[in-house]
Parts: sequence; structure tokens; C-alpha cells
Amino acid sequence: MEKISRYLETLLNIFMAVALGLMVILVFGNVVLRYLFNSGITWSEEMSRYLFIWLTFLGAIGAFKAKEHLGVDMLVRRLPVKAKKVVLVFSDLLMLFVLFLVLEGSWKMTVINMDSKAPATGLPLSFVYGTGIVVSLAMGLILINNVFKILLNKVRDEDLIVISESEELVDYQEISVGKEEKQA
Repeated sequence: MEKISRYLETLLNIFMAVALGLMVILVFGNVVLRYLFNSGITWSEEMSRYLFIWLTFLGAIGAFKAKEHLGVDMLVRRLPVKAKKVVLVFSDLLMLFVLFLVLEGSWKMTVINMDSKAPATGLPLSFVYGTGIVVSLAMGLILINNVFKILLNKVRDEDLIVISESEELVDYQEISVGKEEKQA
């Protein structure tokens, strides 16, 4: 399971890098064409917008898997381990419900817009609304995996706090830099 997860994460990162590269090329190329040759690619702006939407939503999946979304855990940090597990399962189930709502809404919008075409590229608008389907399914699978890990006691106690605070990241970076300076 872990091997599949790493493979999908690598695939996600590659797709995001390609999307970002294409966006840069399309926007920069269009700017150069407009200023130097007084022309442009008509579908460049629209395609860049669609790539940006996909990049944002796919980035949300990556951030979700790495537990880098914002959150407040002031109360959870003070709870005993068993209570932390209960709260974490409850919050995961609540997020799963919200993702189901996102999936349902995205599915309806995708089906409604199957026949609608984008003006410049001619792509079906369902291409844009399909991002919600992909994101809700991917995040839902991550959540289901997390719930099973908690229920089967395959989670370490320190992993029950799912939010890494910015101060913790700064402290970690300072420790890493300190170790590197001592080694040099």
C-alpha cells in the first residue's frame, strides 16, 4: 500500500510540475508574442487558467496527504491518547462527509457541463468541474486509510497531532542549521 501511495504521490508531483511549466511557457510566450509581434495565442490564457485550477486542486491533495493544511489543535494537544484518537476519527469522518458533499456537487456540475464548451480551446467545461471529483475521491481515500490506521492501532501517539505548527517548522530548521554548522 505504501509503495502505491509513493508512486501516486510522485505521479501527482510530476503532473503538477508539468502543469506549472506549461503555464509559464503559455503565459510568457503569449506576452512575448503580444509585445514583440502584436499577436498572440488565443487559447493560451484559457488553457493557463484551467491548468492553474488543476494545479491548485492537485496541490491541495499533496498538502492534505502531507498534513500541511491549516488547523487549530490547542484542545487536542491537551487530551489523553485515547481521546485524541476519538477526536481524530470523528474529525476524519466529518471531513469525509464534507468530501462526499463536494463529490456530489462536482459530479452534478460535471454532468451538467458535459455539452458546454470553452470558447477558445473548445474543451468541455466538465474538464474544469472534474477537479472536484478527483480531489474529493483522492482525499477521501487518504481519510479512509487514516481512519483504518487509527482503528487498527497502526498510528504512533506523536502522529495523532495532525497539524505541524509554523513554530515547529522554524525550530526544526534552526536545529538542522545548527547541526550543519557544528559539522562544518
